[in-house]
Amino acid sequence: MPTHTLPDRRGHTRPRPSSPKSTSTATAAANPPSGAGGTGHAVRVFRVQQAFAELGGEAHSLRELAGVSGLDDSAVHRILQSGVGHGTFTQVGRGLYRLGSSAARLGIHALLHAPNVDAGEVLERLRHDTDGGMVFLYSLHSLTHFCGAQRQCTDMAVGESDLAEFGLTPRELMTLGRSLRLGASGRVILAHLPGPLQERALAEPVPERPGPGVYLDDDQLLATLPEIRERGYAVGIEECLHGWNSCAAPVFWGGSVMGSVVFLKPTDAMPAPSATDVAAVKAAGAGISRLLDGSAPLAVPHRGTA
Repeated sequence: MPTHTLPDRRGHTRPRPSSPKSTSTATAAANPPSGAGGTGHAVRVFRVQQAFAELGGEAHSLRELAGVSGLDDSAVHRILQSGVGHGTFTQVGRGLYRLGSSAARLGIHALLHAPNVDAGEVLERLRHDTDGGMVFLYSLHSLTHFCGAQRQCTDMAVGESDLAEFGLTPRELMTLGRSLRLGASGRVILAHLPGPLQERALAEPVPERPGPGVYLDDDQLLATLPEIRERGYAVGIEECLHGWNSCAAPVFWGGSVMGSVVFLKPTDAMPAPSATDVAAVKAAGAGISRLLDGSAPLAVPHRGTA
């Protein structure tokens, strides 16, 4: 199979960003639903919808969708044609399909009614367990064609700090905090996004006044993502801010990344995060994810109590 490439800002080509491989479709294909009737048909419809997310990109052929969904061509064709009539799918060109406006409305509705959780206790625990780290919670803010893929700070645990020690204006802090290509908190989200959204984030310019450790080369940045997915956290060495290091973990809702939790400390206090620091930030990410899924966060003992 040929390697897909895309042009960088200098007109050269580089491999497409790697995105996390979901096992849901593969599992469904290997274990087809038992029984027949409406339930079996509904499962097949869901498989075709999920195939669009698995494939990424804008439009796909019937054969591509059949291959990923594990269904035969005729079944996928019937589902697509029925969905076109309801606006769930749209046929573009000859034999190509994409998700339609009805699917977009469902996604918007789901995001609008995502659980609104109070993560304050989890953030304060992380601040305590990292000996006073500056803790921030980020959520995916925009996935539109107008604003690209960005994040937004939604909560923090910083004690009495007014953030003046970062040495930036509020506007500069806001700009640095939006980019997914910058810092441990951005890259840990980026690592779990589909390839097309990674491309959109990489297409944005590096914000002004980043730290000296920022990844200016797209290939070098992309090379960090598989390891982030494998180990479950990211480390930033003066990426966002001069003199500050960071460690971040992803936050998930139902298996999809929704944001990240991060703590920052001065480089002299934390040249690199310790194993205890890493465990604390991963526990915070898992705890907030459990809140989003409707469960209480796991009780994690404070440092020094166990």
